[in-house]
Amino acid sequence: MYVGALELDLLLGDVHSLKQKRSVVRPVVAELKRKFEVSASEAGHLDLHRRALIGVAVVAADAEHVRDVLAACERLVAGRPELELLSARHRLVGPEDV
Repeated sequence: MYVGALELDLLLGDVHSLKQKRSVVRPVVAELKRKFEVSASEAGHLDLHRRALIGVAVVAADAEHVRDVLAACERLVAGRPELELLSARHRLVGPEDV
């Protein structure tokens, strides 16, 4: 079993309140969940209205599949015009790491 995690640090475009931030971040998180069947949520920068940290996690039997899914999630978020992807950190944990 392999577990992958992805942290996406984002700068939001024309956002002036936490309410506007939620209206931008929530659809992105929902699309990640629906399209890739991953666990995803806003996981940081909760009090900043122009920054967001989205966490994504996936579990699979194959390490390559985990890498592919996380890379696809990163590409989806990077392709959103209303967001600027500042950084993406991938982590992979497998049987050899226990």
